[in-house]
Amino acid sequence: MRKPIIAGNWKLNKTVGESVSFTEELKTSICTMDENSLPEVVIAPVFTALVSVSEILSCDCIKLAAQNCYWEASGAFTGEVSVDILKDLGCSYIIIGHSERRQYFSETDEMINKKAKAILAADIIPIICCGETLEQREEGLTDSHIASQIKAALEGISKEDIARSVIAYEPIWAIGTGKTCDSIEANRVIKMIRNVVEEVSGKASADAIRILYGGSVKPSTIEEQMTQSDIDGALVGGASLKVSDFAGIIEGCIKAQTVCEA
Repeated sequence: MRKPIIAGNWKLNKTVGESVSFTEELKTSICTMDENSLPEVVIAPVFTALVSVSEILSCDCIKLAAQNCYWEASGAFTGEVSVDILKDLGCSYIIIGHSERRQYFSETDEMINKKAKAILAADIIPIICCGETLEQREEGLTDSHIASQIKAALEGISKEDIARSVIAYEPIWAIGTGKTCDSIEANRVIKMIRNVVEEVSGKASADAIRILYGGSVKPSTIEEQMTQSDIDGALVGGASLKVSDFAGIIEGCIKAQTVCEA
């Protein structure tokens, strides 16, 4: 059984004080939920809030993630943050390859592969994002484009490290637009991604790797998404910025697990 993950990517939002208040409120909300059914909850604040948020994450029910990293350990790389620095701050996960990084900052598949290797070498888990534009989907290129992204991201990585990694499928046309890829299609694409992982690394890695869906995930959509065969959780954007919405998504994940187990 793959343990579900509900991860909140705060992007460029929240001051340090707002981040701390949110985390404290989220901890209180999670304490009322069934501990045995909780998914792995992950939050990714901005870099400047990581230290303060880390200091109040004394419980194991919430993990800390960074939104990006650089693959070199140190050097003349102004403005970058290394994996070792993020590990020192208590990060268990690092998001890489998000469509906004690819689009606005010209990140390539090769760069994402370097980041994945550096993250895994530091015993942190990468959340490797992939996804297609509306134009690519309309041209029938969804599967080939995403398969290419996955193969490039995982190149040269051991089967064991691939198995403990996380992939997030985010259709770019559904990020922040209010549009949602329907659950059946999201599951189809994620199953295709799992097949690509099997092709690259074998069945054991494909069965173990957790693949999330992201793209305007809401409390009203998560339960249906989580009852699909291959969706292992969600990478949440806008709905992760309000405790009530994010807690609602976590609760929906718990309900879906109950349905699947019944």
